Amino acid sequence: MPAPSADSQWISTFLEAAAAERDAARNTRLAYGRDLADAMGWLARRGSSFAAATREDVEAYLVSCEAAGLSKATRARRLSALRQLFRFAHEEGWRADNPALRIHGPGAAQRLPKTLSMDEVERLLAAARDKGRTEEERLRNRCLMELLYATGMRVSELVTLPVAAVRGDPRMILVRGKGGKERMVPLSPPARAALADWLAELDRAEEAARRKGRPPGRHLFPGSGADGHLTRQHFHLMLKDMALRAGIDPARVTPHTLRHAFATHLLAGGADLRVIQTLLGHADVATTEIYTHVLDDHLKDLVLGHHPLARPPGKA
Repeated sequence: MPAPSADSQWISTFLEAAAAERDAARNTRLAYGRDLADAMGWLARRGSSFAAATREDVEAYLVSCEAAGLSKATRARRLSALRQLFRFAHEEGWRADNPALRIHGPGAAQRLPKTLSMDEVERLLAAARDKGRTEEERLRNRCLMELLYATGMRVSELVTLPVAAVRGDPRMILVRGKGGKERMVPLSPPARAALADWLAELDRAEEAARRKGRPPGRHLFPGSGADGHLTRQHFHLMLKDMALRAGIDPARVTPHTLRHAFATHLLAGGADLRVIQTLLGHADVATTEIYTHVLDDHLKDLVLGHHPLARPPGKA
């Protein structure tokens, strides 16, 4: 296949291949597209292109990203996108080399995930039970929060959950994660109870809709948008309001914070790291290992705060 004449075609062909051959998730492809479009524009302003770019061009682009104040994580991601594009181009015969191959990236600084204490999670769950103008909204909100904390699902997995996956009072449910990969996650008794109450309410609403000639929805958490389910953005805003009701700084609470709390609390309770890896859907256990550092920090705080030998001299 000859190399496309336009850089935009390089990007679109690469993204199509990523979707078809590597089953890359939609959000991953969107991130690749944004990063490569930025590099394309930078090269074009200097009279270059993906076909003509040299190693020096790639290095100069990364320097310009640093000068623009982009974080290490963003610069590392952009280099990764360029490496993959040029590797694809090399495999397709569009280029004889990969000019980004031997460039050492800035390396993303490891940040420990923000999490919540068990008491804070309990307060959030209590706030969810009271949030909503109607009983239907309150039951939905309680179910959302109980499922999120009980399973550690990503928010995108939660809001797109099909109602068929939770029929029959299951002890475990099948979750479709990144790249279409599936995994089983167990449900806690509180999550099952919240789910049963919400399904009963949802069935009543669906029956009323059927009588009016509207077809039933396929999602557990329906929404009025084109996708037919509650959006991530809507849930994010709901969670901020729940945090306020629970007396927690909303800046500390996101859907991903609940996922981190799920993993950290499991680890603190003695769960095996490999089990947590499976439940979270991590491809590599190294990703899961960061929670051991969170637990180490928590234990260190406990010792420094409560051990008598850790107190400053002269203080009882």
